Amino acid sequence: MTFFVKENSIVRKIWSKSDTIIFIFAGSAAEFALNKAVDWLYYTGKLPADPIGRLFSTVAYAREIVFAENEAALKAIDRITSIHTAVETSRQQQIPDWAYRDVLFMLIHYSIAAYELLERKLSTAEKEEVFDVFNRVGLRMNLKGLPTNFSAWEIMRREHMENDLQKGDFTIDLFKQYKKHLGAIRYNILLQGQALVVPPTVSKLLKLGKFSWMRLIILPYKLSRIVRMDRVIKSMILPGKYKAQIRDLDMVL
Repeated sequence: MTFFVKENSIVRKIWSKSDTIIFIFAGSAAEFALNKAVDWLYYTGKLPADPIGRLFSTVAYAREIVFAENEAALKAIDRITSIHTAVETSRQQQIPDWAYRDVLFMLIHYSIAAYELLERKLSTAEKEEVFDVFNRVGLRMNLKGLPTNFSAWEIMRREHMENDLQKGDFTIDLFKQYKKHLGAIRYNILLQGQALVVPPTVSKLLKLGKFSWMRLIILPYKLSRIVRMDRVIKSMILPGKYKAQIRDLDMVL
């Protein structure tokens, strides 16, 4: 049986742990709020109405691609393309290719950043592997202008940071929705977590600050996983109605 992502791939390790996934989407939630194409998230109204629910639906698609047999993964990618095409048809506009690329670039960046924060530094070959998986997703979606390797991605990523981000009304409103759905305490934890994984440009635009108190508890948290206390910690800081879904994100490879 052929899989879209090899069974021994670092990408599977990254996407097999709930805490890593949470940091991936915490960072993505921060950065895409600044993206100049964020108005597309408001066109359907689904994200601002239920940002946490949308996170889990996005995770479901991403994990289906990462862990599925090749043909099933390709069908999942095609469903994503079909969903976006339907939105484009409804709005009578096309989502620009650069906006699609930016989302793929975020998945690459935050997959690496989250794993390195919670586990260890990745080798160049492992980073190339992360790039390759999400680049193949973009190729299947027929996106134009994709980089050909990790080094080219790093250059395009820096260009994206310079050209595609701005703090506007949608940014402000989206963070208000995060706070509304998470509550003040969990919202503050979200901001502290975002500060650990976002690039400097994102941190500056959102005024996340140079220091996060969460950095002080990363090592104790990593140690807590040895005795499985991390489940208790996550149950304390995450909304109760999502606890079962969060537990389901953990996989034994």
